[in-house]
Amino acid sequence: MNIENTQSQMRKGILEYCILSVIRRGEAYPSDIIEEMRAANLQILEGTLYPLLTRLKNASMLTYRWVESNSGPPRKYFSLTDKGEAFYNALEATWNELTNAVNALASKKDSLATSANEENAIDPQSIN
Repeated sequence: MNIENTQSQMRKGILEYCILSVIRRGEAYPSDIIEEMRAANLQILEGTLYPLLTRLKNASMLTYRWVESNSGPPRKYFSLTDKGEAFYNALEATWNELTNAVNALASKKDSLATSANEENAIDPQSIN
């Protein structure tokens, strides 16, 4: 099994939630989103981000506005729509459920085999 592939799939699964978390705090320019993601140790490429932003915009989760720039072409700043806010809230609830479930499973100390052996153990005093 390839650990890098599994890790990549795990990251892809939470990408929308992470991007919406950044945008939810206020209008965001794509390079700022990339910077924040990298600062959080989540690597994302422009070639991944832009199609995702377009898909979210086309699904009415995001809106954008153009802002003139002193150093180049106008910039597109994204923000959440009401529908996007509701979508974010649903993702947040799902994330919380998943992290609680995973943490509960990963933090268990007893193995299933130990528990099963204890249940099937014979009390030596009952053999007479």
